[in-house]
Amino acid sequence: MQLDPGFWQGRKVLVTGHAGFKGTWLTAWLCELGAEVTGFGHPPRWTPSLHELLGLDRRMRTITGDVRDRAALAAALAAAEPEIVLHLAARPIVLEALEDPVGTVESNLVGTMNLLEAVRVVPGVRAVVVVTSDKCYREPHQACRENDPLGGDEPYAASKACAEILVHAWRASFLPPGSGIGIATARAGNVIGGGDWSAHRLIPDLVRSFAAARPATLRRPGAIRPWQHVLDALAGYLRLAQAAALDPMRFASAWNFGPDPGGDWTVAEVAAAVSRRLGAGRWQVEQGSVPAESALQRLSSERAKRRLGWRPLLSTAEAVDWTVDGYRELLETGRADW
Repeated sequence: MQLDPGFWQGRKVLVTGHAGFKGTWLTAWLCELGAEVTGFGHPPRWTPSLHELLGLDRRMRTITGDVRDRAALAAALAAAEPEIVLHLAARPIVLEALEDPVGTVESNLVGTMNLLEAVRVVPGVRAVVVVTSDKCYREPHQACRENDPLGGDEPYAASKACAEILVHAWRASFLPPGSGIGIATARAGNVIGGGDWSAHRLIPDLVRSFAAARPATLRRPGAIRPWQHVLDALAGYLRLAQAAALDPMRFASAWNFGPDPGGDWTVAEVAAAVSRRLGAGRWQVEQGSVPAESALQRLSSERAKRRLGWRPLLSTAEAVDWTVDGYRELLETGRADW
């Protein structure tokens, strides 16, 4: 199934977490497609903010709120009257989840439940894509497939695995595909792209350190992750939302979106590629104990390739180059029109 611009033209879409990293890239793309976009969530957290530089608040409707507030989220859905809902709002950082596990579970699990409960009472919703994570898998030592066991050894991973189980239960009990609504989950790998300033994420940390002429610190340089550009991941989300709306019986399920084989790089390999592209920068290994994280994560995206016709268009090397070039443009010119 190809991404059909005609499908999105004038379509009412609600995006939670609209001002976050992926949310900003997604709402910008939806606005370019001509969708009628409403965003729900917190204001931008970082400066400079891509969301603000792009003037997205002038191109879409924005409702400030927290997904943990069930009444506020229900009111936002009622006001937006969306046909498509893309749920990105979450606590996305592993280290922050270790520091505030309760807040992470409330946002990632209870927030998802609040969204599904709102969808139950708002007529007209045709598709929901709940974005979870590749970290939802219990045994990520292989290229995980959608039917592999779920689990997690730290709060963030556990919250995403629980969100997957919750979506399955609500879909089976209250919002079945046979009722005309397609509810799907999307599990992407490590998504990168210019303009992400989150703490404790590899490339933002590298760019901040290198720009300040100080060495970056890597927690686990040998850890392997499935790196991909944000546009490739979002292309998967949009195709999935479109397919779930048009044919919920076939597409209301879980889907992986990751790089092609060979796109699973170590943290050190990404750091070296960023340094080469910038022409500067060095890194060192963090000393002492580091939080427990999986040493290896891989995804199989064969299902999405076979049934959605999706595949990543950028290699990991290209994704890193595009990402670094975006940061350079942002830092040197203050523009985000790239």
